[in-house]
Amino acid sequence: MKPTLSLIIPCYNEEESIQETHRRVTKVMEDLAFPYEVVYVNDGSRDGTAELLNAIQAEDKAVRLIHFAANRGHQVAVTAGLDYAQGEAAVILDADLQDPPEVIPEMVQKWQEGYQVVYGQRRSRQGESKFKLWTASAYYKLMQKLVGKNFHRDTGDFRLVDRRVVDAIKQMPEHARYLRGMFSWIGFKQAPVLYDRDKRFAGETHYPLKKMLKLAIDGIISFSDKPLFIPILLGILLGGVSGIGLLALLVRLILGLQSGLWWLAAWVTMLFALLFMVIGIEGRYIDRIYREVQGRPLYFVAETRGFDTPSEEK
Repeated sequence: MKPTLSLIIPCYNEEESIQETHRRVTKVMEDLAFPYEVVYVNDGSRDGTAELLNAIQAEDKAVRLIHFAANRGHQVAVTAGLDYAQGEAAVILDADLQDPPEVIPEMVQKWQEGYQVVYGQRRSRQGESKFKLWTASAYYKLMQKLVGKNFHRDTGDFRLVDRRVVDAIKQMPEHARYLRGMFSWIGFKQAPVLYDRDKRFAGETHYPLKKMLKLAIDGIISFSDKPLFIPILLGILLGGVSGIGLLALLVRLILGLQSGLWWLAAWVTMLFALLFMVIGIEGRYIDRIYREVQGRPLYFVAETRGFDTPSEEK
């Protein structure tokens, strides 16, 4: 029987939480009484996650496994789950239980009402530092200004998407994946479900500050050309300041006052700083073009289990 719902759960070094995740997911889905499948994507885990997933799949025929040949990152792992999912709708959630599976029935209800994207919107975030909360708030405000109101605040990848949405995402092959932005960009009928985000069940976050910054930059570059205008605005600002400076130097010259070479050194330094900034911004976009032109596969699959037709690469 074809599944009605596909649950997509990317995993990277989740041996401490994966069994509890599966227990809670199974209970929620059995209570819903829909035909379902659970697609676990092992993103090159280095601990015992792969062995635990194999054992879970051997006991539960609703489980499908995708083992990556190497770590490719959270966004690519979710993409692989969407590629392999067979359900009429797919639910994306992480294995760390910060996004509680118990919210899924409310998402399903919204889907049955006709919404094609039902995104989890955080009402509160437990176990996160004030710095993390502040930077997250600032980032979502910035993205709404750059991308527009279609970018939803306080949301992650936790959401339910209709089969039509899954098929639309599969037509977007870009390598720098920013799925929450992609889901917002494609449109369709969307609605939020408010929930309280929990602490990680076990282990440490796989999104430290460095990875969060990379994801944020990917999102900005992928969905906005407004950063390209920053050098133009800085050039106008610097031109105005330089004009005032030159006028001041002219006045000092008329008055017979000595200015020395300090002003020249300052202007040269500012001009070089502006030049490096322009080169850096252009470099990011050129790098994005280069990666897309390469045309490499997003991922390679070492093994699949539970699917009708095993596949080794995608």
